[in-house]
Amino acid sequence: MATLLLPLFVRWGVTPNLVSLSGMACGLIAGFAYSHVPAPAWVLAGFLLMLAWHVMDGADGQLARLTNAQSEFGKVLDGICDYITFIAVYIGLAVALTPRDGVWIWLLVALAGACHAAQSAAYEAQRQLYDVWGWGRVSRRLHVATPEAARSVTGMLHHLYGRMQVLLLGRGIETDARLRTLLQTAPDSAGELHRRYRETFAPVVRRWSVMCSNYRTVGIFLFALAGCPIGYFLTEIVLLSAVSFWLIDRQNRRLADFLRQVTVEGVSGPVVLVSG
Repeated sequence: MATLLLPLFVRWGVTPNLVSLSGMACGLIAGFAYSHVPAPAWVLAGFLLMLAWHVMDGADGQLARLTNAQSEFGKVLDGICDYITFIAVYIGLAVALTPRDGVWIWLLVALAGACHAAQSAAYEAQRQLYDVWGWGRVSRRLHVATPEAARSVTGMLHHLYGRMQVLLLGRGIETDARLRTLLQTAPDSAGELHRRYRETFAPVVRRWSVMCSNYRTVGIFLFALAGCPIGYFLTEIVLLSAVSFWLIDRQNRRLADFLRQVTVEGVSGPVVLVSG
C-alpha cells in the first residue's frame, strides 16, 4: 500500500516528514478510538487507524530514499512518531480500563510501555547492525547524539534512544568495532565479509521480527475486541520481555562465534552456523 502512494506523494510534493506526522495523527486518533473499549465499532476504528499509521510509517522512509531527502532529523522524527502512536493507544486503553480496574492500571500500562520501548530499541539495533554488516549500508550505523546535539529536544531524545540501543545491543558494539578494524587491514574482503554475515545472521534477524510493531497492532486489536486489554499488557511485560532476553542471549552467542571465525580462521573461511 505504501508503495502505491509514493507516486502521489512525489507528484504533490509531500515531504517524508509530513508523511511521518500524518501517520502520527492516525495514531493519535487511534488512541482516542481505543479509549472507547470494549465497543466493537470503536475497536475496529482504532485498528484501521493503526493500519493507516503502518502505511505512512512505511511510506516515509521509502519516499525519503526515492527523493534523496534522508536526514538524521527525519530518522529521529520517524521514531518519535512511532512511539507517540503507541503511547496514545496505551493511554486510550488505560482510560477505558480505569473505571473498571482503578488507577493501578496506569502503573501496569507504564511498565508495559517501558518494556515495549526497550524491546523496540533492541529490535531496531539488531536490524541496523545487520544492514551495516550484511549489506554494507553504513548510513544505518548506530549513532549516539553528541552532547552538543543533545541540547535540543530531538537531539536529547535521539541521545537517550541511542544509549538504550547501546545498552541492549550486547556484543553488537564490540562486533562493529572489531569488524571495522578488520576491514581497515583487509579492505578487499568487504564483499566476502558481508556475505558471511548475511549467511550467519539472516535466521537471527528473522526471529527478531516477532518484536515488530505489526504483531503488537494485531495483538492490541484482538485483546481489545475480546474485552481484555489487560491481557495484551501482561503479554508485553512477561512474554515479549522473556523472548527479547532470549533473542539477545542467542545473538550474543552467535556474534562471539562469528568474531572468532573471521579473526582466527579468516574472512574467506567456511561459514559455520552455531546453534540458536
